[in-house]
Amino acid sequence: MSESNLLDLRSIPPSQRHPLIFSTFDALDTGAAFEIVNDHDPVPLYMQFERSRLGQFDWRYVVAGPDEWQIRISRKASAGTPRSGSEGGECCGVCTCRGGR
Repeated sequence: MSESNLLDLRSIPPSQRHPLIFSTFDALDTGAAFEIVNDHDPVPLYMQFERSRLGQFDWRYVVAGPDEWQIRISRKASAGTPRSGSEGGECCGVCTCRGGR
């Protein structure tokens, strides 16, 4: 995976993480992928992908903790219209990006 296809989220402010991830995903061509590195299991992010990009992505753990998680996210279908409120700017309410747990 090249540096341009790897997002190390650990140094990015939490409020900027999901918007960055969704904009990166939305810019992918079908079949392309990128990887994220995080200090926790990004289950809330996965649930947000399920709500807003259902059927458009694949999610595969490359490293699964306990101190680092690395996930490969790939586009498996052409971009459809995201559901309302799913541009990545709306907080999932579970993570710490905007005051969740």
